[in-house]
Amino acid sequence: MDPRRLLRLSTAGLVTAVLLVSGCSSGDEPGGASPTSGAPTELTKYYGQKIDWRGCDVPGFQCATLRAPLDYDKPDGAEIELAVARKKATGPGKRLGSLQVNPGGPGGSAIDYLHGYAGIGYPAPVRARYDMVAIDPRGVARSEPVECLTGEEMDAYTQVDQTPDDAAETARLAASFRKLAEGCGKRAAETLPHVSTVEAARDMDIFRSALGDPKLAYVGASYGTFLGATYAELFPTRVGRLVLDGAMDPSLPAVEMNRDQTAGFDTAFTAFAEDCVTHPDCPLGTVSADDASARMRSFFDTLDTAPVPAGDPRELGESLATFGVINAMYDESGWPGLRESLSSAMEGDGSGLLALADSYYEREDDGSYTNLMYANAAVNCLDLPPAFTTPAEVERAVPSFEEASPVFGRTLAWASLNCAYWPTEPTGTPHRIEAKGAPPILVVGTTRDPATPYKWARSLADQLASGVLLTYDGDGHTAYGRGSDCVDTAINTYLLEATPPKPGKRC
Repeated sequence: MDPRRLLRLSTAGLVTAVLLVSGCSSGDEPGGASPTSGAPTELTKYYGQKIDWRGCDVPGFQCATLRAPLDYDKPDGAEIELAVARKKATGPGKRLGSLQVNPGGPGGSAIDYLHGYAGIGYPAPVRARYDMVAIDPRGVARSEPVECLTGEEMDAYTQVDQTPDDAAETARLAASFRKLAEGCGKRAAETLPHVSTVEAARDMDIFRSALGDPKLAYVGASYGTFLGATYAELFPTRVGRLVLDGAMDPSLPAVEMNRDQTAGFDTAFTAFAEDCVTHPDCPLGTVSADDASARMRSFFDTLDTAPVPAGDPRELGESLATFGVINAMYDESGWPGLRESLSSAMEGDGSGLLALADSYYEREDDGSYTNLMYANAAVNCLDLPPAFTTPAEVERAVPSFEEASPVFGRTLAWASLNCAYWPTEPTGTPHRIEAKGAPPILVVGTTRDPATPYKWARSLADQLASGVLLTYDGDGHTAYGRGSDCVDTAINTYLLEATPPKPGKRC
């Protein structure tokens, strides 16, 4: 998994035996509470599980499955199996327990993130002292994944015009959202009502207990911050050291969240444009960022009526091009490649932008897709009431989205219609999370983050009774492990010594 692409637009779209833990767990520390302390009686069989670790396909890691109730309101009913993985602490130094990680999404595989990044790329002092562990949230990747469409159907879905110009195009877009919703409802009928963030957070607590940890140590990125904050709200006295990097604001309704995110991508695009115009090969000109933004919008308009070849049966139209550009906004290291891909597309070769779009949607070389986008929609549409319920509502909101981003606004306004046709009713509502009684929780915000705008981090840190804000003045999505010694040192010190940075710390 590419750690740069941790949060998807909310508009997109496992049996147990004996637990063998090396060294001591955090439960062995003086005064440590029992890992099962406070567990509801009706969930005892889940909290008392022992994990049967086995080798993974990836050397150096172990994998297993964990049981949880499919419906927490019916703990004696059907069960769901959740995939878990770990990489044991490498030493030296006393082991501090387990550090759960989640890359966001919703829909991102925490196990892929552990295998591909966290388990090998997190700072060595952290990996030395913690077992690095991950659980794929219910409905995601290896944990009874939500499935909705075939590869061919998903290809068609991603190519539908998301800036409709007339009633016929609006009807086609609405029909594509209905087809996705109906596909999910048909192929994932049992699981779909039970993939909320609250349920995923409750699964994390069962995992914590099975690992033998009396407190949760956790690093969540992007949507993973909402998952972590939700855990803190449910289990404030079981919070250990929580890092919420690239924070979401749980108090926002879906329409406001989507509009804020649209503005975040515009901030990132402006940063890209300001850099692009300093290069003589900038395909958007060398005059100014405003001029580059106008040229980008003009090119999208051209692709709306005249797609270009992409070395694939699919052509590069406006929708795929837009999400290809959005994908490159997650990290400034992608800017040179975006300049090259834009230049080629403007000369009639859309293959570069198509590859970026395919990466965003996690389309495989064989034309299949991971379940990222299906899980993304399933979780988002359960967690919050829909941003819009009718195309007419979108039309009225388009101007405000275009004000937030002249480049991406219209596309992202219409993409916000996807939950309108969802087959399950939402179970969550926007609300402030305070988590009173929790120890200091570290919230990290990046000033020009495209996917989780900086103001969200400020808001979450303010909501949390024990929130401490760490600010990274920079570009890209999230901050930990992305090259800032200042950020990494502050987070490492918190994880290793339970000492958060001073309030107002900036890097």
